[in-house]
Amino acid sequence: MATETSRTAKIDVTGVILAGGQASRLGGVDKGLLPVAGKPLIEHVLAALAPQVARVLISANRNLDHYAGYGWPVLPDAPGGYAGPLAGVLSALRAARGGYILTVPCDCPLLPSDLSARLREKIAQRNVCVAHDGTRMQPLFALLSCALAEDLQRYLDGGGRKVETWITGQRPALADFANQPESFLNINTARERDIVERRMMDSIHV
Repeated sequence: MATETSRTAKIDVTGVILAGGQASRLGGVDKGLLPVAGKPLIEHVLAALAPQVARVLISANRNLDHYAGYGWPVLPDAPGGYAGPLAGVLSALRAARGGYILTVPCDCPLLPSDLSARLREKIAQRNVCVAHDGTRMQPLFALLSCALAEDLQRYLDGGGRKVETWITGQRPALADFANQPESFLNINTARERDIVERRMMDSIHV
């Protein structure tokens, strides 16, 4: 009989980079293309995520040709765009067509190198497993069964937009990343960009 570890190791995972936001606190720039430590954020996230998954999808609402240049499919939200990250999640759940998706935001270039493995290990019989940084759940760092597409569609149709509310309603398993909370630092302001960039440069020179 297969062990739980061997079962979860075979989970088919599509990585999804959520790059469809408006970045209003950064002057409306396309955050995925924001340069940090010499490269656009999307390149840092791709380098960390791609080795952990079977394939990658990029969820974006502008500069689609630029994102397509990285060699992975690009998914815009449903018509209208900018309906929040859950709209991008829904598009990805439908496009992946089976298995699981692993979502990560485009503005977290320090994401853990073992994120996929640790989420797979903890998901067991659940439909969702989410990273926990020791202080709070990180709902955009989530392993999600593609069977959840219809449930998410109903939530959005009912006016729901909050990621944490929908995720919590799925009674997710939690994967403990309290040993590396800095992995979830994200960039919403120029000051946060400088903080993350310093962390990245320091790690290069260690």
